[in-house]
Amino acid sequence: MNYPNFDTIKQLKSKLSLPKPWDTLVLLLLIILLVIPIFIIIHQNIIDPEWPIHIDRIIIFISITAVLFFLLKFIKKIILLGVIVYLFILAYGSIWGKYGFSQVYEDYRSMIYSMSDTPFPQDIFISKLLPFPNKNKVLNAIEFANPGVRNFALKATTKHFTDIKGFRENRQMIQSFAVFKEIRNRWNYVNDPKGQEYIAAASESLQHFSGDCDDHAIFMSACIKAIGGTPRIIHTQGHMYPEMLIGSKADLETAIYLIKEILFVKESNGKKIFYHIDERGQVWLNLDYTAQYPGGPFMSEEILGALTIN
Repeated sequence: MNYPNFDTIKQLKSKLSLPKPWDTLVLLLLIILLVIPIFIIIHQNIIDPEWPIHIDRIIIFISITAVLFFLLKFIKKIILLGVIVYLFILAYGSIWGKYGFSQVYEDYRSMIYSMSDTPFPQDIFISKLLPFPNKNKVLNAIEFANPGVRNFALKATTKHFTDIKGFRENRQMIQSFAVFKEIRNRWNYVNDPKGQEYIAAASESLQHFSGDCDDHAIFMSACIKAIGGTPRIIHTQGHMYPEMLIGSKADLETAIYLIKEILFVKESNGKKIFYHIDERGQVWLNLDYTAQYPGGPFMSEEILGALTIN
């Protein structure tokens, strides 16, 4: 049996090693490249204790950095090989549609942004609600399977935000925001007949893009549902408005970043994001026509009922 030649191994290590101070600089670069995706994964998959100024996340970030530093310092003789392997993995992900350079960059920006710009603390748990008024009529009016309604929703997704890169896993969210933008730009508020509660079907609102708050909520919910989203309608004192299921708080961070930094920069500049959290910890984003961007201010705070369109 032929055993490895130790002189050959030493020569290989020597070739893969970098002279000082370049070995230290490359070590720091590799730590930065590794700590970002590792921190993002941990950050999005652990419970947020909501400590002041995100102290828990700072501790996690420092801990990961320290562990990587000592680990990579131990194997810095072959650090060049580590850099090559890491860059190859990211290049492969970028070419074949997996996790690549652009995803690392966008995740990093989203993480930093979410830690520096906290949404409005509107964590209102919705439970023990009153019966939803005209529930059957409203459900029947949400015609998400109507060809005209679905075609309109599809057209909206091809009209807005089609050039957004690096957010494949958030495609449905972005498309729902495109639907919100199209309806918000075209909606004309018109009162119901005096003394009557007129509930317009989604296909009817599609003809004129006009109606009151419940007509808007029905139409928005139908369009969001038509492209795979999960909407619900909130009933308050004298008002109805639609909300859209975002998911977890990690998903909310992504939504905030998309709204304020990419999709609705001008409309949301200097403003807060408003949302509700239900009894299962799911985040619902406000889509009321009174706001110029998803997650705009609530027109009414007192919640009397909620109707989820499953």
